[in-house]
Amino acid sequence: MENNSNRNLWIDYLRTAITLMVVAHHSSLAYTTFAWFDTTAYINSTHAIVDTKRWIGLDIFENFNDVFFMSLMFLIGGLFLMRSINKKGILLFIKDRFYRLFIPFLFLGTLLMLITYFPSYYVSHSSTDIIAYIKDFFGTEKWPVGPPWFIWVLFVFNLLFALFYKLFMKLSNNIGLKLSVVKNKPFSFFIIIFWVTWILYVPIAYIIGAGTWTGIGPFDFQLSRILLYFGYFTLGILIGNTDFNNEIFSTESAIVKKWWLWLLLSLVVYFTLTILSEPLRQMLKNNIIKEFYTWMIYYVIYTASCTISCIAFITTFRKLIHKENYWWNSLSENAYLIYLIHYIFVVLVSVFTIEI
Repeated sequence: MENNSNRNLWIDYLRTAITLMVVAHHSSLAYTTFAWFDTTAYINSTHAIVDTKRWIGLDIFENFNDVFFMSLMFLIGGLFLMRSINKKGILLFIKDRFYRLFIPFLFLGTLLMLITYFPSYYVSHSSTDIIAYIKDFFGTEKWPVGPPWFIWVLFVFNLLFALFYKLFMKLSNNIGLKLSVVKNKPFSFFIIIFWVTWILYVPIAYIIGAGTWTGIGPFDFQLSRILLYFGYFTLGILIGNTDFNNEIFSTESAIVKKWWLWLLLSLVVYFTLTILSEPLRQMLKNNIIKEFYTWMIYYVIYTASCTISCIAFITTFRKLIHKENYWWNSLSENAYLIYLIHYIFVVLVSVFTIEI
């Protein structure tokens, strides 16, 4: 079936694909070689449930996802905001986002996490005492947010966008035009995104640690990546304010025409990152190279992997998606709900298949 509507089919399907990758990511966490479970505070564990069955292939899959897919999710989340606020106005836009993002996060998300983490409590304490579990959930575990963290952070980004709308308009008019100019300059486009990624991620990750999270109650977020995510969200807004389907992401643009090369490079650079990690660690351990230079080498490759993987997924979907598909349409229509509730099913499946 041909797509004759004004719908951005390829973006819908790209968003859906990333959502499915999130589900697969969380489904695999129980079986990675680095998985571990903290019985004193399960929130510190790598996953709500951890199995004794492990496979290193899932490490490779998990890390590939982790490098780029949430950055891409935030970029997609910003693409249509300028059009939305122009259509609805600032107040109606904020109201719409409040009901669509914040309310489901706070109430449905919290209720689902309260159910989801009960198996973790049982594994930790061998107890089915509901009252004790609820006290532990809000006390010891400090109200774990789970995957819905993305939704509240996206809401805050939307709110900031609305409050500073005029500033975004000025930026988008100036920068958006410059982005459109590079549609036939793939390397220039890569360099721009690469430096945005490096500047917003590497300094803070190096100083505080790449895996640092912080927050109060369910308002938890990855501190080391918050600037990166906001940067990609802003990038999405800037691109979205251009006629990107006919300019920077036109099927005739040099960036999109090289989709196969981006895809190949995304694999090559990621596997380079994976292969070099251990040699770099050993060189540091043997005092062959200083810690700062070790991390800088790693972060340069990491940044390239994040950048190229994002471009690869965008250009591949832009180039190959032209016709609607019934199953993809169904998944696309329910992608938000899938993201919001998937974790409870992932954990339950892990519980029923676990080997402790």
